[in-house]
Amino acid sequence: MLPQFLALTGWQIAGLVVAGFFLFIFLIFAGQSISLWFQAYLSGARVGFIELIMMRFRKVNPQVIVISRISAKKAGLDISTDWLEAHYLAGGRVTNVVRAMIAAEKARIDLGWDRATAIDLAGRDVLDAVKTSVDPKVIDCPNPLGGKSTIDAVAKDGIQLKARARVTVRTNIERLVGGATEETIIARVGEGIVSAIGSSGSHKEVLENPDRISKAVLQKGLDSGTAFEILSIDIADVDVGENIGAQLQQDQAAADLKRAQADAERRRAQAIATEAEFRAEVEKNRALVVLAEAEIPKAMAEAFRSGNFGIMDYYRMKNVLADTAMRESIAGSGESTGSAPGR
Repeated sequence: MLPQFLALTGWQIAGLVVAGFFLFIFLIFAGQSISLWFQAYLSGARVGFIELIMMRFRKVNPQVIVISRISAKKAGLDISTDWLEAHYLAGGRVTNVVRAMIAAEKARIDLGWDRATAIDLAGRDVLDAVKTSVDPKVIDCPNPLGGKSTIDAVAKDGIQLKARARVTVRTNIERLVGGATEETIIARVGEGIVSAIGSSGSHKEVLENPDRISKAVLQKGLDSGTAFEILSIDIADVDVGENIGAQLQQDQAAADLKRAQADAERRRAQAIATEAEFRAEVEKNRALVVLAEAEIPKAMAEAFRSGNFGIMDYYRMKNVLADTAMRESIAGSGESTGSAPGR
C-alpha cells in the first residue's frame, strides 16, 4: 500500500489532501446534524439530513428550526422547514411565532402562519398579543411612566377634579398589524375623561356618580383603529383639586384693575398734554397782541407824515388815555374802600 502511495504524482497527492479536507469538514457538519436529525425523526417531525447540513451554509441555526418544527408538530401544526427558514432569514423570531401559534391553537384563536409572521416582522410581540387575547390586561391611565399620576379636568362650576382610570383591554389579532398601540388608548381615554368631567354641571355630580364618566367614555368607541378591544373603563380614584374658576376670576379682576389704571393714566397724560397745548396757544395769542401793539406807533407816525393825524388829535388821544387811567384808578380805589367796612 505504501509503495503504491509513493508512486502517486504530486497532483494526485494534492487532490487527495483537498478531498480529505472537505471530507473532514463534511464529517464535522454531519456529526453536529446527526443528533438533530435523529431527534426530529423520533419526534415525527422529519427533517432531511442534507437540509440540516445546507442550513449551516445558509447561515440558519438548524437547532432553532428543528426544535420549532418539533414543537409545532406535537401541537398538531404542520409547518414546513422552508417556511421556518424563510422567516428566520427575514429576521423574524421563529420560536416566538411558533409558540404564539400553539397558544392560539389551544385557545381556539384563528392565527395562521402568514398573519403570525406578518405581526412578528412588524415589530409586535405576537406571543404577548395572543396571551392578551386570552388573558386581558389592565392599562393605567394616565401612564405613571409619563410623569403624570392623574388626569386633571375642570367641571362647569370651576372646581378641578383629579381622576385615575384603569382600562381593561384585549388584543384584537385581526387589527394588530397597522393598529394603534397602547399609547393611543391611553390618550383617547384621557381625552374622554376630560370631556366627561368638563360637561358635568357640578363637581359634586361626578363625585356622587363616578361611573357616569366610564359610560360616557365607553360610548365613544375609543378602540376603533387600534390593536385592542376595550372591555371596561373603571375610575380608580377621583380627588378634588383647586378652585380654578375662582382663580380665573381673581386673575381677571387683577387684569381689569391694571387695565383701568392704564386707562386712567392715559387720560391723565392726555389732560396734561391738552393743558400744555392751551397754555402754548395763550402765549401765542399774547405774542400776537404784543406784535399788533408794536405796529401802533408805526401807524401813528405814518399818519403824521401823511397828514391824516394832527397834533391836536394826538393830544386829545392822550387826554382820553389819561382820563381812562384816572377812572380805572378811582374805580379800583373805590372797590378797596367799599370793601373796608365789610372787614
